[in-house]
Amino acid sequence: MDGRRGGAGHGMRRREWTMSAPSLGWLVVFFAIPTTYILVLSFRPANPLGGVGEGWSLESWRRVFQPEYYAIYARTAWISGAATAICLLLGTPVAYTMARAPARTRAWLLTLVVVPFWTNFLVRIFAWKVLLHPDGLIRHLFGALRLIGPEVSLLNRPEAVLLVLVYTYLPFAILPIYAAADSFDFGLLEAARDLGASRFSAIVRVFLPGIRRGLGVAALLVLIPALGSYLIPDLVGGTRSVMVGNKITQRAFTDRNWPEAAALASLLTVAVFVPLLAVLRRPGSEAGR
Repeated sequence: MDGRRGGAGHGMRRREWTMSAPSLGWLVVFFAIPTTYILVLSFRPANPLGGVGEGWSLESWRRVFQPEYYAIYARTAWISGAATAICLLLGTPVAYTMARAPARTRAWLLTLVVVPFWTNFLVRIFAWKVLLHPDGLIRHLFGALRLIGPEVSLLNRPEAVLLVLVYTYLPFAILPIYAAADSFDFGLLEAARDLGASRFSAIVRVFLPGIRRGLGVAALLVLIPALGSYLIPDLVGGTRSVMVGNKITQRAFTDRNWPEAAALASLLTVAVFVPLLAVLRRPGSEAGR
């Protein structure tokens, strides 16, 4: 009996590995191997003529910890963090409304959320560049309302980068929160109200903890691409809004200093994965069980 149970368990594990093999192979080939190669490349010297030199060196890692980079790291952290927080603050009420709407209305709302994906990413950024231009609609509207003076520019500043990041990644926050809210038992909110809780208190103490997984996924889906963003800061941010992604692009293509670009990319990868792994391995966390 025990032998049959052990054989059945072994066969089930083998089927699980067989079904997971394509996904694991994809991750190894297109993620693990390139990431390892970039890390190894960061320990090579830069060739003065461009590319990679012979031997090994820590010069690239010494350079990425120079004070000149600290402002870029801080700017990347606060813009990405602010974009994530704003997306969560805006996405949660939208997802709540969608989950409580009738089925037909919910389908239309879901369509409106994914409509931006029908347009090319680059076209959407250029559209915002036109809107924020000194001769653009938003600039004229704010000027007519006397919200800004004639000397104020809406482009080439960190706030413009933050605005376009929120616009770009807000759907990535809404969808996982909506998926979690759609499976939430809204009868719990009614029960909390019956027990004396206010509407706001019921949402904060019952609804938000009930969708915490969706909130966590939404935060990661916004934070990770925002940290590595380079096209949005480059087109609407200007020289005052340089982020780590812009420096990686500059070092790789303009300066042709591939080891330093690899060191910056490796540092960015560590900055993303260390907090994530810490959460997954935290004792008592649901993700780590």
